[in-house]
Amino acid sequence: MSSPDPQVRAARNQSAHPPSPRGPVVAVTGAATGVGALLTERLAASEEIKQVIAIDERRGECAEAHWHILDVRDPAIADKLRGADVVVHLALDLDLETDAAARTAYNVRGTQTVLTAAAAAGVRRVVLCTSTMVYGALPDNELPLSEDAELRATAEATGVGDLLEIERLARRAPRAHPGLNVTVVRPAVLVGGTDTALTRYFESPRLLVVAGSRPAWQFCHIDDLCSALEYAVREEVEGELAVGCDGWLEQEEVEELSGIRRMELPSAVALGAAARLHRIGLTPSPAGDLAYTMYPWVVSGSRLHDAGWRPAHTNEEVLAELLEEVSGRHTVAGRRLGRKDATAAGAAGATVALLGAAAVVRRARKTRRRI
Repeated sequence: MSSPDPQVRAARNQSAHPPSPRGPVVAVTGAATGVGALLTERLAASEEIKQVIAIDERRGECAEAHWHILDVRDPAIADKLRGADVVVHLALDLDLETDAAARTAYNVRGTQTVLTAAAAAGVRRVVLCTSTMVYGALPDNELPLSEDAELRATAEATGVGDLLEIERLARRAPRAHPGLNVTVVRPAVLVGGTDTALTRYFESPRLLVVAGSRPAWQFCHIDDLCSALEYAVREEVEGELAVGCDGWLEQEEVEELSGIRRMELPSAVALGAAARLHRIGLTPSPAGDLAYTMYPWVVSGSRLHDAGWRPAHTNEEVLAELLEEVSGRHTVAGRRLGRKDATAAGAAGATVALLGAAAVVRRARKTRRRI
């Protein structure tokens, strides 16, 4: 009996022993919570990914990932990244309640360490995540901004200084580490289990509108961010990438869709009160956060679109989900209130919308004098 044709024999062998996945090995930092946890689960379930290395200070729930428990600022992370083709760095602290100096120390040092460790481990690609806030919210911004637009933000809003420094590190990394490719993903207002100054804006009984301002709202669902990050992991797109829903909502549309009425205040009053409240420690949000509710910072997202990516959610859908998430929460000037406090604030009129600032400041001063 003659031997089978070599091609037939090869096909039989391939059928009996299917090839192992040839996709990349991907390391995810900040893999136990938030975006990191969702992305880890998504990549672990993908047939296009060979293996997921999960790194965090505690173990997450994804059993399919290979876990390493350590702080991303630990130089030992280089050993954990060996064998990885791509690193997605999501270990960032943007918590409103975190001490600003501690937050910066963690975010900036962590990113520096991951970039250096990735280069030392032979990783070819690092994906960083910042925010479209880095473009800045300015009255002369185009609608929408191109992804190549100048980054004109300042460090006056929560965490934005850290994000700008991360952007600078991303630009310098390929020069400092030849052969290392760095992609930066910038989501719009992120919604889906997130807590930021911008999501808290919708927890107020009134939407603060600064007179003469021109707000424009663009959201990003956390699932859409994860799918965009996966595009970057698979090297289907690179460079600086903006992620968000198509288009934007005007303030009037937001008010109509949310059913929340506005309280309009002069710019000097709103900004002055916000600065005073933050300075005496009554609110976590600095006055710079207000700019992002005053002026447009909508981005086109053309690079992802050109690569074939599309958001699965609209601005209207994401706003509806956000409103459902924050239902029952009560925030004044970025500070969460208990139900009893919220009722008192509601009776105080202007305080509800930020600007019983004078009364709040007076009360704080009286308290300090009693102490």
